Amino acid sequence: MSRILIIEDESSIRRVLVKILGEENSQYKVFEAEDGAAGLAMVKKEDFDLVLCDIKMPKMDGIEVLEASRKEKPEIPFIMISGHGDLDTAVNAMRLGAFDYISKPPDLNRLLTTVRNALDRKVLVQENKILKKKVSRNYKMIGESPEIQQIQGIIEKVAPTDARVLITGQNGTGKELVAHWLHQKSERSAAPLIEVNCAAIPAELIESELFGHVKGAFTSAVKDRAGKFETAHKGTLFLDEVGDMSLSAQAKVLRALQENRISRVGSDKDIKVDVRVIAATNKNLKEEIAEGRFREDLYHRLAVILVEVPSLNNRRDDIPLLIDFFADKIASEQGTAPKSFSKKAVTLLKGYDWTGNIRELRNVVERLIILGDQEISEQDVKAFASK
Repeated sequence: MSRILIIEDESSIRRVLVKILGEENSQYKVFEAEDGAAGLAMVKKEDFDLVLCDIKMPKMDGIEVLEASRKEKPEIPFIMISGHGDLDTAVNAMRLGAFDYISKPPDLNRLLTTVRNALDRKVLVQENKILKKKVSRNYKMIGESPEIQQIQGIIEKVAPTDARVLITGQNGTGKELVAHWLHQKSERSAAPLIEVNCAAIPAELIESELFGHVKGAFTSAVKDRAGKFETAHKGTLFLDEVGDMSLSAQAKVLRALQENRISRVGSDKDIKVDVRVIAATNKNLKEEIAEGRFREDLYHRLAVILVEVPSLNNRRDDIPLLIDFFADKIASEQGTAPKSFSKKAVTLLKGYDWTGNIRELRNVVERLIILGDQEISEQDVKAFASK
């Protein structure tokens, strides 16, 4: 049941709102406050899913209540109640963070729709917070080696800026993880991180994927479609395996980076975009440039900051920490009790040649947890690690 607080000094208006939302609607539990000061005190003391707040009130007006409440509990949506002369103030309240406003006397359908939309929005915000926590756990950076500490230091300095970053390294080293941490620690973290695997998209479709298309641009374009640049507006676009992008698409990406504008395939209309681009590759782009497969001007646009992620073989001291992390994570995913690794098992794993890097290590740890004893022994590693 949603908890709704009504802050309104006019008792007649308050009674109408209570009747509509409380007495005639079993899904809402309604609370009342007769002035702004009393309402703010209740917001601080209790948890509410929504606040309906009058603008003109004694002791403390609605704008003051809104501003003070957002400092205390910014997640609570506010719907402002405005008289005919308060519309400019109501619009200003929305700039300050109010969800919407309704006019006096309240229209029944308008009121119920606005309340429902505000509560739905709050649920979405909560779900997004939960999702972000899950993402943070999934992309946690594990390691204490000098190589990892150096990368963490770069992320701390670069993430708050809009500088473009080129991440290099072998497959399975964690380039995607670095991209996620750059986004999560940036001022764009509230907006989406959109990922594009340039190697997985056919050359003839990559431009449509990145820039979108208009209906009729090609045979299968049955309707207008936004591309990844548009979807990532105000957020971050992660171009994974950028070295596999076609030269034609590279030219369009270069223009987008230079002008902050894109045009959909089949259209001559420019669309302004505000996107931070992070790119990653397992290729040596300077060699690709020499062979004519990658544009040098695009390379210099992307490689403002270079981050090289080391192979697992070059950070072996992190292997025990990674084993513990994967063991706990896999046990949690499978709903089983965590298994431990003996010192000899860990030592043996530290000595292997990890050509598949962290991705391979995770697979091996999962296999050992499934097939091994409660404590993974040296014998288990020799039997099941398949090295």
